[in-house]
This record gives sequence, structure tokens and C-alpha cells, in this order.
Amino acid sequence: MRARIALSMLAALVATTATPSFAALPVGAAAPDFTTTASVGGKDFSFTLKKALKKGPVVLYFFPAAFTSGCTAEAHAFAEAADDFRKQGATLIGLTAGNAERISEFSKVECRDKFPVGLATPATITGYDVALPQKAGWTNRTSYVIGRNGKIAYVLSAMEPLGHITGTLAAVKALKARK
Repeated sequence: MRARIALSMLAALVATTATPSFAALPVGAAAPDFTTTASVGGKDFSFTLKKALKKGPVVLYFFPAAFTSGCTAEAHAFAEAADDFRKQGATLIGLTAGNAERISEFSKVECRDKFPVGLATPATITGYDVALPQKAGWTNRTSYVIGRNGKIAYVLSAMEPLGHITGTLAAVKALKARK
């Protein structure tokens, strides 16, 4: 029980103090609008940030490549938490440019039909400043929470998948509590 309380306190602290190590978009910045091809449960559709924000906050996470070990572990963890994000009124979407031809399969297998993943276009990668320097055209691992007002409410940029799920969920809960 103490460990759970300590973890909750740590998540709340991270939600209010996290700063990007790679990303240039700070908390309070306007999130660039984008439209992309996404897939959920293996079915493709068009995802537009502006439309999703009408429903509530958006958790936008960038990951390097589908079907790599860290990205698969992160997708599993986001899938397990997808219902918690939904209960908070948040839309969850992952974007990648790595192994993009396998996004539909990744959404079904690794995201477990729980949330969409989409293609991170060059314009989106530039707009969110999430380029992976070691691999041209790919994204680093950065998670954003974007408030309904279109502003960045939280950002965590770290190649280690740990912390991305707990941090974004705590930030979404903090946004809901401010209403």
C-alpha cells in the first residue's frame, strides 16, 4: 500500500514538473494540428487532432518503430491503461514513422485493439520536434498531453518507456481535476 501511495505521489510530481529532454514544445505551447492515417484494431481511418480535442484532452505519444522491443512494451502498457484514459475523457494515440508499413498490424497485435496508432509524417515530426537523430525519418520517444484548448499540458521526452504511461495519466487526471 505504501508503495502504491509513493508511486501516486511520484506520478503527481512528474505531472507537474516534467520537462522535455529532446522536445522543443514546452508546456503551454500551442500543439500543431495534424491529420494522419491511423489504425485501430487493424482498421484504417483518418485522425485529426483538432476533431479529437473537441471530445477532451489528447494523449499523443511518439515512438521510434513498430515491433521493436521498447515500443512493443510501451504499446502493451498503454493498452492496459487505455480504459483509464477513456474514463478520464482522454483520447489516446501513438504515432511513429519507423516500420510504418506495419502500423495496422501493430495496432491489432501490440496495441491489442485498444487505441489507434498512426503515421508520423515529416511535417508532424518537425512540428513536434521529435526527430530521432540516430535514425533519419524516425521519431524519438516523446509523450504529450494536449488540453482541449490545444495547448501542451505535459511533456516527457525520454527513450526509456517507463514513466510515459504513469506521467501522461497523472497529467490527464490533473487536467480533469482543474475543471
